[in-house]
Amino acid sequence: MKNGLQKFGKFLSSMVMPNIGAFIAWGLITALFIADGWIPNEGLASIQPYMLTYLLPVLIAATGGALVGGDRGRVMGAIAVMGCIAGVGGTDGQPMLMGAMVIGPFAGWVIKKFDELMDGHMPTGFEMLINNFSVGILGMIIAIIGYFIIGPVMTAILAVLTAGVNTLINHGLLPLVSIFIEPAKVLFLNNALNHGIFTPIGSTQVEELGRSIMYMLEANPGPGLGVLLAYCFFAKDKTTKQSAPGAVIIHFFGGIHEIYFPYVLMNPIVIIAPIVGNLCAITFFSLTGCGLKAPASPGSIIAFLSMAPKDKLVFTIIGVLIATVVSFLIASPIIKYTNGKKGSLEDAKNQMSQMKAEAKGQIAENDAAIDSSSVKKIIFACDAGMGSSAMGATKFRNRLKDVRPEIIVKNTSVDNIPSDCDVAVVQTTLADRARKSAPQARLITIGNFLADASLDALYEQLATGNDKTETEKAGETVVEKDVPEKVAKNKVIDENGVKLNQLSVPKEEAIRVAGELLVKQGCVDEAYVDAMIEREKLTTTYMGMGLAIPHGTSEAKDSVKKTGIVLVQYPEGVDFGDEKAQLVFGIAGIGDEHLDLLSKICEALEDEEILEKMKTTDDVAWILEQLA
Repeated sequence: MKNGLQKFGKFLSSMVMPNIGAFIAWGLITALFIADGWIPNEGLASIQPYMLTYLLPVLIAATGGALVGGDRGRVMGAIAVMGCIAGVGGTDGQPMLMGAMVIGPFAGWVIKKFDELMDGHMPTGFEMLINNFSVGILGMIIAIIGYFIIGPVMTAILAVLTAGVNTLINHGLLPLVSIFIEPAKVLFLNNALNHGIFTPIGSTQVEELGRSIMYMLEANPGPGLGVLLAYCFFAKDKTTKQSAPGAVIIHFFGGIHEIYFPYVLMNPIVIIAPIVGNLCAITFFSLTGCGLKAPASPGSIIAFLSMAPKDKLVFTIIGVLIATVVSFLIASPIIKYTNGKKGSLEDAKNQMSQMKAEAKGQIAENDAAIDSSSVKKIIFACDAGMGSSAMGATKFRNRLKDVRPEIIVKNTSVDNIPSDCDVAVVQTTLADRARKSAPQARLITIGNFLADASLDALYEQLATGNDKTETEKAGETVVEKDVPEKVAKNKVIDENGVKLNQLSVPKEEAIRVAGELLVKQGCVDEAYVDAMIEREKLTTTYMGMGLAIPHGTSEAKDSVKKTGIVLVQYPEGVDFGDEKAQLVFGIAGIGDEHLDLLSKICEALEDEEILEKMKTTDDVAWILEQLA
């Protein structure tokens, strides 16, 4: 349900977000030139109603049509929405923003279906005639439908919603919407709320009253600022405390609210703070008659104040301060007394990622092997593709440019990751949508764009080609932090766990040989061997450079009796997809007992001479010496 809501909300906001510049232009004209504006000008103020009535609905409908039907859908949406506008009286009627969100995609869908029906059936030489007239005729028909049906229906719906909002305001209940707004924001429904629901209702109120409190409900940066400031002062985890000040700047001045979501997710009880903070701010705004003249997007303090009427500017600032102080005062003791128990930001993010992966019977994407030399394009993706992903892409691009300048690093929305993407970086809560959008890409799930161990690991791989971090994780073991000392290495691998000069066999057989060797060593039950085969079906355990490390699924941990690593050497190589593995390390791990040896394996891989000799030598003692 959450993914469905996110996807629907993303679609609504996708029609508005690309056109925010037009909303800002309309808002500035309103704020500056109307009778009670900063510099009243009757002539310039006359531009405002035309932008609200015609420009904004046409842009939204055209964008919605394009999302469904491409360029032809764009034209269809623009034609069709004019019927909605005319159907409610043009400049004398209600703004048709919600109507545009319905008729634009509908028009795009109609032309898309028409094109699918005509595919391969157009008479030669009549293509242009059919293409042009189909848009004209179908656009006219849908415009008529908009005039008689969609426009009036959406006006009625908007009237009901507006009446509901007015009832909440009149009875002092509007502040209670913060109970739903703040959790919805953390679930990445912030853009859907702000642009899919509040903007259409707010536009109607602006037309009538000159301002709307609806624009203040989600965009207020105060609640999130209070949470981040609390982490700045009271976070016990060093990484979290160091990242919070940077997040404050990006959130408050950059307007990217998504930056504080992980700080709430790592300690969910903290959500109480922004809820109460926003509730207090909305109460104050309601009592003082505050409202903005246009959407504040992004939710920066700069955008928030620039859209405030001059006579309410001081009250608007006070409302933001109220939200910040209340949120800070509530979040501070929660963070101070629970943060140490809940763990660091990275702990929370990794735990969430691991739990999600285990629930699906899969290894977490961050733990899968990657061939760093094959990475050509990295995409940072967030919900809208315009906020945190842009910041993350810029930061990582600057970090990477000196070592791998040929790699393209861009950002986009999570539902529009390009097909040529090699690595997709997304927030953990958006992982499911990213998998559907880019099944071909290696997925890196993160919790924080400013300081995230997964990004550090990705950078290390791309910069050095060192798969140490990934290899250490690939045993799918739970790493305990308080292990007093490593188990002696001869308990993890010995001469009986090494088989050299084996003839090439199919991949599945090579994995079984390694598994059976683990069984003989007393490390695992027979069931673990089948789990190793199942694990390989999920994603390859080939690590590159002629090395594979097959191991069981997370469900097979009960089959592990003791930690062990075995090595089977195939000088001619075993096919792992398009690559050949000469060294197949079978792994069964409890805790982190095997990590020291895996670290030695990685060190050996860094020396090309040792690596190549390891692939062909018949000296077991020499191999054990290199791994000692």
